[in-house]
Amino acid sequence: MQALKHQSGTEGFSLLELIIGMAITLVIMAMASSLVASAFRLRTRENQKSDALADVQRGLNIMSREIANGGFNLNTNGIVPGESGPNTIRVRSNLNKFNTAVSADARKGIGLGLAGEDQGEDVKYFLNTPLDVDTKYLARYDEYTADVNKGTVLANRIDTLQIHYFGQAVTYDAKPEDTDISSPSSPEVLPAAAKYVVIAISVTLDRVGQPGSPGFQPGGHVLLVSDVTLRNTGLSTY
Repeated sequence: MQALKHQSGTEGFSLLELIIGMAITLVIMAMASSLVASAFRLRTRENQKSDALADVQRGLNIMSREIANGGFNLNTNGIVPGESGPNTIRVRSNLNKFNTAVSADARKGIGLGLAGEDQGEDVKYFLNTPLDVDTKYLARYDEYTADVNKGTVLANRIDTLQIHYFGQAVTYDAKPEDTDISSPSSPEVLPAAAKYVVIAISVTLDRVGQPGSPGFQPGGHVLLVSDVTLRNTGLSTY
């Protein structure tokens, strides 16, 4: 009887080949993990930037609109000199002068009406720096609002707030990486003589991740600027 021989049709990997294959796989996985981490860090930073800029832009729009209305039905530009300067501004206006829906006292001036009728007629904007948190807020204070809490936070993650007062429309330099405008085409004037206001707010962008880690995003800031014409100051041209 002839003995049968068993033959294997395939051969397995050697130990060396397995080690090399595993090493290559680990390298590819490490590279992929680094790319994913970098993408997540970048997305976090961009989301943070978008949220911060949206808040500040919204606050700037409110601030610019109310400052532009300053002096309405008054014989001044509406800016309160004693409480206005490079980092804060208080503006007044008699918005109810022709509003027949409010009381007669409210139409006579600022702060004479019933509770809440003179809301928005005497407001102050400033940079609030609480001691218990590591951030700054763009705050709005309404003297004659009917709300118990007269202050409102318009935006957070603020680095600086700079307010400039000019007697005419101006041009200037404002680079995104700066914290304020520079080289205005006209010298500044006192707040009581202002006809044009430039507001510059620097937005803080926090660091994302640790230095040397995959996808690390360093901190920084972005400058937003708003030009405001005080339209109730009797200007003829701009």
